[in-house]
Amino acid sequence: MNRIQTIAGLRENPNVDVLVIGGGINGISVFRELALQGVDVLLAEKGDYCSGASAALSRMVHGGLRYLENGEFKLVRESLLERDRLLKNAPHYVAPLPTTVPIFDLFSGMANGAVRFLGLSRRPGRRGALVIKTGLAMYDFFTAARRVVPTHKFRSRAETLKVWPAINPAIRNSATYYDAWVSHPERLGTEMLRDTMKEKPSARALNYARVSLNDASLVLNDGLSGETIDVKPRLVVNATGGWIDLTNSAIGAVAPKLMGGTKGSHLIVDNRELHDALDGHMIYYENEDGRICILFPYLGNVLVGSTDIRVDDPDQARCMDDERQYILQSLSFVFPGIEIADSDIVFQFTGVRPLPISQDSFTGRIPRDHFCELVEGAGMLPPTLCMIGGKWTTFRSFGELAADLVL
Repeated sequence: MNRIQTIAGLRENPNVDVLVIGGGINGISVFRELALQGVDVLLAEKGDYCSGASAALSRMVHGGLRYLENGEFKLVRESLLERDRLLKNAPHYVAPLPTTVPIFDLFSGMANGAVRFLGLSRRPGRRGALVIKTGLAMYDFFTAARRVVPTHKFRSRAETLKVWPAINPAIRNSATYYDAWVSHPERLGTEMLRDTMKEKPSARALNYARVSLNDASLVLNDGLSGETIDVKPRLVVNATGGWIDLTNSAIGAVAPKLMGGTKGSHLIVDNRELHDALDGHMIYYENEDGRICILFPYLGNVLVGSTDIRVDDPDQARCMDDERQYILQSLSFVFPGIEIADSDIVFQFTGVRPLPISQDSFTGRIPRDHFCELVEGAGMLPPTLCMIGGKWTTFRSFGELAADLVL
């Protein structure tokens, strides 16, 4: 069904079982799940599909090694399962990624990690070989029943410097494990959307269609024609990620503040020396302040990031000069002999993580898991199911959870 047919059909009959607001990866996922169950579902996206946080991720498809410190074992197991499913189901976009962790200490982080795990400290700290070994052993254990990628291995300092001679010479050891990366996340999202509508022609989706409240009813504002179209859903699914609170306000859903997103900025660097120094691996490293950063070859260049800064308005999120300097400083720590000029930065982007509201002073401790919150409708307005949290890797399981609740 094309755009003209979809709008004409809504003019004739504005009733729909479920209106999904947000055409990012999570919105497309729940739209797909509901459509394949035969639900009369309409997806509305205010811009391009997968143009928000779904286009600004780190390009990692991963279990979340550092989430083990937060005790998020369920999330890590789920993420690893979804990673392996994506490796199987979308090999044209998702591929294994050897990931190497530089290690500068042996025992560092054991006591700090324990008190962080118990919730007694919120500060980041350096992680030594024993802490990293424990985490990687758990990673391997969680995937033991389905060995899709190789298990981890440790290297001595001499072995590490032989493979990566440009790495910080203060290194003590390194550890290599496998996760995955996605080359074109936006294409995967739109491919899922097209496949869904091919399988279920009655399923409808509109981009450049903003949902708002008009008197006591919901309307679609067509950004191409300027037309306003009534829509009368029995239920709304708010899948707008960092925009959830703004969307709730726009559609009259009376709810407390739910979101506390943080922005992550990344740089794309065109530097052949840096690219070759990686030897095809992602370097998953700690900056001097203990914050985790990533660095890996991406489509002929190098992707490096990221920051983790609270934001109130996702539409205003940008990569700022201080973030660029922070990322470049982290690069000089892990590869001190490689100089990156400003002219080497060919692109920069920022995405807003759709994290739940939290008063935690350290953003890295905010849970990365996903859940749904139901907001009862006011007056004649339908109830709204808000999809909160989540990470790109788990979009399928999050869509399944939301669809089960809708059904």
